[in-house]
Order: sequence, then C-alpha cells, then structure tokens
Amino acid sequence: MTLTDITPTHRNEAFEEGALGMMADCTPMLNDMAAMRRHLSDNGYVYLPQFHDRERVLDARRVVIDRLASGGVLDERFDPMQGILREGGRAPGFAGGVLKDLFPNGWEKLHDVLYTGRMMSFFRDLHNEQHEEEVVHYDFTWLRLVNPGPSTAMHADVVYMGRGTNNLHTVWTPWGDNGFDLGGLVLLEGSNRRADKLDRYWHTDVDAFCENKEDKSDNWNKGGGWIEGSLKQLRDTLGGRWVTADYRAGDIVVFHVNTVHGGTDNQSNKVRISSDTRFQKKADAIDERWIGEKPIAHGPAGKRGMIC
Repeated sequence: MTLTDITPTHRNEAFEEGALGMMADCTPMLNDMAAMRRHLSDNGYVYLPQFHDRERVLDARRVVIDRLASGGVLDERFDPMQGILREGGRAPGFAGGVLKDLFPNGWEKLHDVLYTGRMMSFFRDLHNEQHEEEVVHYDFTWLRLVNPGPSTAMHADVVYMGRGTNNLHTVWTPWGDNGFDLGGLVLLEGSNRRADKLDRYWHTDVDAFCENKEDKSDNWNKGGGWIEGSLKQLRDTLGGRWVTADYRAGDIVVFHVNTVHGGTDNQSNKVRISSDTRFQKKADAIDERWIGEKPIAHGPAGKRGMIC
C-alpha cells in the first residue's frame, strides 16, 4: 500500500500536499551507531523495519487479541488475528500498567519482545558512545487500542514524563500490520531541535498544579499536554515535514521525548494495536511515576503542587 492508495488524516484533518512523507529506513545504521545517533539527533527518530522477528511479534499479538475476543468486540466471522470489530464493537482504547497485571496469561510474550534481547542491546549500543553504560526501561507499559476514528493528538512525551532525565527515548511498536488505512505513528522531523519554539512547552508537567490558584490537578483527565494548532500551523511554526510509514509487525520507531508526534486516523473496520515503551541510562535520574511494581502514573500520588 502507498500513500496514493489512501489519504491519511490526523483527527479528521488532511495533510497539506507534499507535507507528508515516508520515514527513512535506518536499518543500515545498525552497523554504524555513530550515524544512528546523528540521525536520531538531527531528525528526532529512527525507523527500523523488521527489527523484531515477525512471527515472534504476531505470537505476542495473540495475547491481546485473545483478550479482545473474550470481551466480544471482534467479528466472529473472521480470524480474530485480523482484529476486525463487530458492528458496534469497540476496543477498550487504552490500557497502561505493568504487563503481568494487564495480561496475567501470556504477559511474558509481550515482555520478551519489548524488554529483552535485541531491544536492550540496541539501547546499550546507542548509549555506549564513549564508555560502558547500563540501560533500563520504565516498568509501566503504554498499550494503545485505537478504534476506527480520530487518533492521538499531537504532543511530545516529555510533558508526561519529564521529572527524570531528558536523555529518554520512546519505542513505538505496532503489534500487527498497519496499512495506511489502519494508520499509525506520525511525527514532525527535526521538532526535537526546536527549543526556540518549544522550550516552554517541553518544561510543562501535566501533573503539576497551582496550589494558590484554581486546582488544575485533573489536567490529565482533560487531555492536558496536547499541542494546539492545525497540522499546517505546527509545520509553519516548527518547520520540517510530517513522516509516517506502512508499518508491519516487527517494525519499531525510536524517537526522543521532545519529538512532536501523534497518530494518523484509523480509517478501517479494525482495532489498531500498538505500544509505547521508554528507555534510558541506568545512571540518569528517572521519573518516579513510571517505575516499580505498582507505578503511581498520573494518579493522585503523582500530582505536584507549586506556587504560581
């Protein structure tokens, strides 16, 4: 499938002609990590198609599909692995937490793809420019089940997890084949370098609230953290171009927490399944909301009062 077969949209807004391109395949850079670091720094992302073994990913996908099938949201006339929703069926939308709590039966298959082997080796290589560095991942896993319709609004991850190091990266993993009709991650190239325009936004904490003013502690529930403006306005302000890919099971995209990104709309009759995971150096400060057996996340314990 190509971009000419279907017109991707973001929250029902079309991309300007020539403003949406394809991500660069960074696979050759796996043998040149200095080049990988430069591409990540310059563009805000690296795209690695078929980084994981496809069958291993699909086997882990079945863990999620089985949960959806047991919930009665899938069309029983089709193979459940296709993720086709029954008429009126809706997936839960978002499930975040520790994998063994989210999926007591089969969580290990998801964990092995996301947090072992090649994935950890990649980040050790990425960070070991000058000396040996241990790397860790957040214990909280973000699982997204995107129903047909508008996708995630544009944002940068740092506003949700900025209490630790800024040398933090997200890995977006599609748990299946995402043609342009099903949609997926879209990001703005080079937006990670636009401190002149985004520095104030990057220093936002969605869980902070003014103790001496109207209580904003429910900001997360109101969608706090999204960047206002149309696709054209954001591109006019920040430059660059929007990029996406014809994602397949086994692909990953790694991007910096300052990179502006969101999703293209799901224009199919299927549920789109993906996950977000975060990695950093062990020696660096870590955001306490996302670690431990029971991460506090954006709950009451994660709120931080300040005098405004």
